[in-house]
Amino acid sequence: MEAQTLVDLSHLIEAGMTTYKGLPGPHICDFWEREASRAFYDDGSTFQIGRIDMVANTGTYLDAPFHRYAEGADLAGLKLEQLASLPGIVVRRDATAIDTDAFDGLDVAGKAVLVHTGWDRHWRTEAYQTGHPFLTAAAAERLVADGARLVGIDSHNIDDTSGRSRPVHTILLGAGVLICEHMTNLGALPDAGFAFTAVPPKIAGMGTFPVRAFALI
Repeated sequence: MEAQTLVDLSHLIEAGMTTYKGLPGPHICDFWEREASRAFYDDGSTFQIGRIDMVANTGTYLDAPFHRYAEGADLAGLKLEQLASLPGIVVRRDATAIDTDAFDGLDVAGKAVLVHTGWDRHWRTEAYQTGHPFLTAAAAERLVADGARLVGIDSHNIDDTSGRSRPVHTILLGAGVLICEHMTNLGALPDAGFAFTAVPPKIAGMGTFPVRAFALI
């Protein structure tokens, strides 16, 4: 049997961390402290129940159509077939505006297309927030036309955040193509030949949530 390897593509979520400038970091604490729970059991058992207060756009997260469109599918409306064991390819680009030529000659139909820019090296620094790599609207239109199922990027945003429009979110999510942002460790993946998974909780009425994104090589 051929050996298989799991590669983690998600950032660690920690109390107080900043993912997106202007959004609060998560507050993580005990709801039920371990030592306090001891009084409820006769055999010395102790349990911890944690509590987390955070915005949905924290860490590595997935965008469903509801994130952009009120009538779009929310997290609970996504099928596992859209999220798990997708055939994946990696596109590597050292550029700010990533245009259609990045996808020349690639078969993206039915695939998770992961854009490796190396911007994750700036994670949790001021540099991460500005001047980041992004896709152009034309690139998004091409990915939709060519049948991509999910598009991921290891950058601050799949759109250019220097302006007040978000064409890539609009185009991809409008076509039902899911987005995974703030990825990491894409350099550990081959260009193809892996299965990609990024499954959020099944929550109604939300369009974004952190995922444990990973690849099976």
